[in-house]
Amino acid sequence: MKLKVCVIGGAGYIGSHAVYELIRDGHEVVVIDNLSTGSRNMIHKDAKFYYGDITNKQDLKNIFNIECSVKPFDVIMHFAAKLIVPESVDKPLEYYYNNVEGVRIMLEVMTDFNIKNVVFSSTAAVYGEPVNSVCSETDITCPINPYGETKLASEKLIKWVCKKYNMNYCIFRYFNVAGADKSLEIGLNKDNLTHIVPITVQTALGIRKSMDVYGNDYDTSDGTCIRDYIHVSDLADAHVLGAKYLVENNKSLLVNLGSNKGYSVLEIIKEVEKHYPVNYKITDRRKGDPAKLIASNEKAKEILGWSPKRDLSEIINSDIEYRKKIMNKS
Repeated sequence: MKLKVCVIGGAGYIGSHAVYELIRDGHEVVVIDNLSTGSRNMIHKDAKFYYGDITNKQDLKNIFNIECSVKPFDVIMHFAAKLIVPESVDKPLEYYYNNVEGVRIMLEVMTDFNIKNVVFSSTAAVYGEPVNSVCSETDITCPINPYGETKLASEKLIKWVCKKYNMNYCIFRYFNVAGADKSLEIGLNKDNLTHIVPITVQTALGIRKSMDVYGNDYDTSDGTCIRDYIHVSDLADAHVLGAKYLVENNKSLLVNLGSNKGYSVLEIIKEVEKHYPVNYKITDRRKGDPAKLIASNEKAKEILGWSPKRDLSEIINSDIEYRKKIMNKS
């Protein structure tokens, strides 16, 4: 089955990897991106690119008019959110406008063009401070920052619109994404990185002088926090499976994407240290950091047949090789 998929935000980190996997799986891909955080050179050469902003209805209508006159989109994928948690606290109005109003406009245009399927990239931040160390889809959703709130509001909006207009949604919730595509053509190339894997790799490569480990007295095997990490290509694979599921089954789903295992901060560091030494120091705990936080993937396994194929060593190796490549170019 060859699908025509519109990827909004397909020039960003996760979106670009989804585009690569869609094209490898034989699908036709159209990318819409305003390049505010994405890059033109992250877009696969076989994807058609349109410059456009999800919060501008006329942008989307113009592009849909062109594309749907030839062949309608089978699926829309959304990766066009702002996603830095501290920034969302500082700029809540900006985050609500982009993340929620952007989704509302996208859905409105989808109904105008009678497009029935949407894959939405959400977040495990919708759970807030989870009651359980392993999050399942039935857990209470209680976000603790504007970013998580905007994602949860978008999820609810998608559900209501899909119910009203007989549409289907696939919503994915996940934690930390890392690594780079096997081609090393794309990866996480941003300033002000906040995730531990690229921060650790940057420290090992001398881009950073040192890094902090926040607490080593948690109730875990080595005393440091355990978190969920997924290779970005595993995440992209799930989005391809989700798109095909919607078209083949004509029904909706909401699933977590996780390792079902998790890795500690020191495990991340030790894996990187197989390549290069890492200069780190133990500091005080951060407020609100639970000892263990991972996402169950049982439902994703059951419904989509998905589970991560790439382990921590592959996540680390790909990030190191990609970061070395972009260092040599600069």
